[in-house]
Amino acid sequence: MLSDLNARSREIFKSLVDAYLASGAPVGSKTLSRLLDFPLSSATIRGVMSDLETAGLLASPHTSAGRVPTERGLKLFVDGFLEIGALENDERHAIEAHCRTAGVNMETILTQASGMLSGLSKCAGVVIAPKTRAPLKHIEFVHLGTGRALVVMVTADGAVENRLIKIPAGTLPFALTEATNYLNARLQGRTIEEARDEILAETASHKAQLDEVSARLVSAGLAAWGGGKNGVLIVKGQANLLNNIQALEDLERVRNLFSVLEAQESMTKLLDLTEKADGIQIYIGSENKLFDLAGCSMITAPYRNSDEKIVGAVGIIGPTRMNYARIIPLVDYTSQVVSKLIG
Repeated sequence: MLSDLNARSREIFKSLVDAYLASGAPVGSKTLSRLLDFPLSSATIRGVMSDLETAGLLASPHTSAGRVPTERGLKLFVDGFLEIGALENDERHAIEAHCRTAGVNMETILTQASGMLSGLSKCAGVVIAPKTRAPLKHIEFVHLGTGRALVVMVTADGAVENRLIKIPAGTLPFALTEATNYLNARLQGRTIEEARDEILAETASHKAQLDEVSARLVSAGLAAWGGGKNGVLIVKGQANLLNNIQALEDLERVRNLFSVLEAQESMTKLLDLTEKADGIQIYIGSENKLFDLAGCSMITAPYRNSDEKIVGAVGIIGPTRMNYARIIPLVDYTSQVVSKLIG
C-alpha cells in the first residue's frame, strides 16, 4: 500500500497523522498547508485527502470537514512512517531503578513494571506472566495480625512467591501451622495444578483431618494462586484510559475493554499472543480480535528467562491515538530490564 502513494500523498498523509496523534482532533487542509514543507493550495490538499479517504486510509467524521486516520491508516503509518525516538538516559535509569527496587520476587518485579509503564505512558500498563509450573518445595502461612496472613510458596527451582489473604478474626497460630503441614504433605514435589482438585475434594468431603478454620485456610491458600492453568495478567492504570474519552461511544469502548480484561478467556488469548511474539508486537484496534470492540491498541514486547525462552510479555494498552514513537521504545527497554532481572 505504501508503494502506491506518490511523494506528495505520502507527505500529506504523514503530516496529517502526526497532527492527529498530537491533538486527537480531525485535521483540515488549512492546518496541513501550514505544516507541509512545500507550498500547496488547500484545494490541492483536499483532493489528496479525498484520494486517501477513498483508499481507506482516512475517514471524515460527520462533525468536521477535517480527516482522521482509520485503523488501516494508523497501521500503515506505524509500519512505514513512524520515526521511533530513543529513550533518554534518565528514563533508562528510572526504569532500571524502579524494577530493581521490587527485590527478587518475580511477581513483585512484574507488578512494579506494569505500574511503571502505566505511569510513564499515561495508559494502562499490562504484564502477562505464565503460571508457575515448577514443583513446590515448601509452602507456609505467616500470621500478619488481625484478619491477614501471608502465604509463602517456594518452588523446586528456588523461586519465591507470596500472596496476602484474609483469614477469620481470632485465627490461632495452631490453625496456620496445621494448614501449612497439611499442604506441604500433599504439595511437595507437585505443582498446585496437579494437587488442587485432590485437596479440595478432601476438604469438601471432610476426609482431611482438619478443623473448620484450617480447612478454610487451605482453600484460601489454593485460591490465592487463582487464574487456573493459564497464567497471571497484571494490569495497572486502567483509569488512565478514562482520561482519553472524547465522546460517549469512547466511554462504552473503555467499559468493553475492562470487561475483556476481567474475563478469564482473555488470559488464554493474551498468552497465545505472547508465545508467538518475536520482538515488539503492535496491535491497532480491531486488528487484535481481543480488543476489537474496545477501539484500543496494544503494544507488547516479550521477556525471557535465563534459557532465552519467552515466558511472558510487558506492554501498554491505550487509545489508538497513543504516542507510538515514545511508547514503543519504552516497552522494548522495559522488557529487556525484566529479562535481566528474572534471568
